[in-house]
Amino acid sequence: MRIYNTLTKRKEEFVPVEPGKVKMYVCGPTVYNFIHIGNARPMIVFDTVRRYFEYKGYDVNYVSNFTDVDDKIIKKAVEEGVGASVVSERYIAECRKDMEGMHIKPATKHPKATEEICGMLEMIATLIEKGYAYAASDGTVYFRTRKFKEYGKLSHKNLDDLRSGFREIKVTGAESKEDELDFVLWKPKKEGEPYWESPWCNGRPGWHIECSVMAKRYLGEEIDIHAGGEDLIFPHHENEIAQSEAANEKTFARYWMHNAFLNVDNRKMSKSLNNFFTVREISEKYDLQVLRFFMLSAHYRSPLNFSEELMEASKNALDRIRTAVGRLGELAESASDGETTQEEKEKRDEILAYAAKFEAAMEDDFNTADALAAIFEMVKFMNTRVSGEDTKTFITQAKEMIAKLCDVMGLVTEKKEELLDADIEAMITRRQQARKDRDFAKADAIRKELAEKGILLEDTREGVKWKRA
Repeated sequence: MRIYNTLTKRKEEFVPVEPGKVKMYVCGPTVYNFIHIGNARPMIVFDTVRRYFEYKGYDVNYVSNFTDVDDKIIKKAVEEGVGASVVSERYIAECRKDMEGMHIKPATKHPKATEEICGMLEMIATLIEKGYAYAASDGTVYFRTRKFKEYGKLSHKNLDDLRSGFREIKVTGAESKEDELDFVLWKPKKEGEPYWESPWCNGRPGWHIECSVMAKRYLGEEIDIHAGGEDLIFPHHENEIAQSEAANEKTFARYWMHNAFLNVDNRKMSKSLNNFFTVREISEKYDLQVLRFFMLSAHYRSPLNFSEELMEASKNALDRIRTAVGRLGELAESASDGETTQEEKEKRDEILAYAAKFEAAMEDDFNTADALAAIFEMVKFMNTRVSGEDTKTFITQAKEMIAKLCDVMGLVTEKKEELLDADIEAMITRRQQARKDRDFAKADAIRKELAEKGILLEDTREGVKWKRA
């Protein structure tokens, strides 16, 4: 297996820190609103990477964080007149719903920044002790960027080139930096903001220290893969390397993976251009499996353009796979039992050859576009070469092979049972009666049954509203 490593700018053979295990950290969202389709790309891409490792028999420890303390969260909380935790918890819950809709597996651990403050204080203290960090007079703690001699090795720029790229973080006492390139590890509280006590001042952590600490706690000082969008290469991931390697005196991550940007109608996604879409908005028009298929239709390091035309094409392509699987299921139901024939053995070898093409594509830096192409070749073969004259065993094996490869891609091949509107209304009526009878267990069971069939309910003052997921 070869992976393109942003650190070395070349494909490298994957060699894990521990044989048979993969320790993987993926930067998660800042939870102040619904996630947008740009957030969805790394979620889908690296979930697929994880799934492939598991398919190959690796034990994967997959960690993806929620940044639940941030200027945007605080701003939203002030606007609503609630605590910052109210906002972050609300959107963590909404994010989990969207992730479930995109068939993204829950991480081994989803740490929250606010629950890892003790670890951050410990790492900052270590960096100060080793001379890599210092506290200004107002309690702001900065990292001495120039002291870390390898700074810039991920973004492949020298320190002077990096000056204009730094993310601006306005903090009290910024003028007290020893060097303009030093970045914040801890900053003083502002009026109305959440804060924690520290040896330097009451305040909160800088953005970059969070992931260094969470990766170390849940994966160890040296991990296999650190991943995220290419916008995180600098300064976020560059600063993570500096902090972690200065504190731990070990290589932080062996492989750095970054997905390319997502554009909308060939333009950068922006609210001002009216081409900004949340995953929730997309779910109102498409099954989120379609969004997942779309995201995997291009190599993760290639820019991807989102458009309605491409989503429709993805919907049709996914339908072709599901139709083929459904056909095989129907054939298997009516097929007779019997011993596998020589002709079936030959056809099985051809199917395995397509599976090998799928694996070869995934082994080459997770080329999901070519992997999907291999699946479609298999689908075409089965549509033309598998018939009701084949044995039940062979047809079932053929169906299971497509389903297995699609599962690696996170694609569900079995169509949901479609309920008629009248059936939905009848079930809602039964649920309402159960609630009147205070039979809440029955009411919850009906709601769950509807949800499993893709029907979402919303209880409002005007009555129960429903929609198809």
